[in-house]
Amino acid sequence: MAFLSLLLWGCNQNATTHALIETDLGNIKVELYNSTPKHKENFIKLAKEGFYDSLLFHRVIPGFMIQGGDPDSKTAQPGQPLGQGGPGYTIDAEIGEVHLRGALAAARLGDQANPERASSGSQFYIVAGQKFDENILNQIEQQNGIRYTPEQRQAYLENGGYPPLDGAYTVFGRVVEGMEVIDKIAGVERDRMDRPVQDVRMKVTIID
Repeated sequence: MAFLSLLLWGCNQNATTHALIETDLGNIKVELYNSTPKHKENFIKLAKEGFYDSLLFHRVIPGFMIQGGDPDSKTAQPGQPLGQGGPGYTIDAEIGEVHLRGALAAARLGDQANPERASSGSQFYIVAGQKFDENILNQIEQQNGIRYTPEQRQAYLENGGYPPLDGAYTVFGRVVEGMEVIDKIAGVERDRMDRPVQDVRMKVTIID
């Protein structure tokens, strides 16, 4: 099973760094990939500095993802638009891993404003996802110029994820505990901007 997991996620066998994301609705444990060293090192740095503490999951969409990491959210008023804040820098793209259910990935500006697909320096999302059929996966391969392994296809068909983002955003980790918390956060009541009506705050700690 461990070997299959490595095949599914394509993660480095030495990827042993984990972070704990504590939220108002439960805790999430994530593994950070060695295959995306710039994103891994940046996430560790910000977590150790306490950057993420008390920030909100400011955008949540059932069947898709939950997003946080905007420093402007720490003191945001109810209904305040969020999603533009960051630490003042971006991270070079390290695109390769796919958006299986539980993927931890970096948010970014769209291609028109950001043709190099550089990642936000702090904003991230975690995939809640949904199931996609073979036809959709075939279309995504053609459109995005990628090729899924048999293991990745099986994981998408059985567990879901969000393959339309593959080849376009950097996935730098995965959830190893607490997927039920992701689903719970994704399902909360939200406003027209997909911000939870009741704030969902986080605290991020590197645990090994």
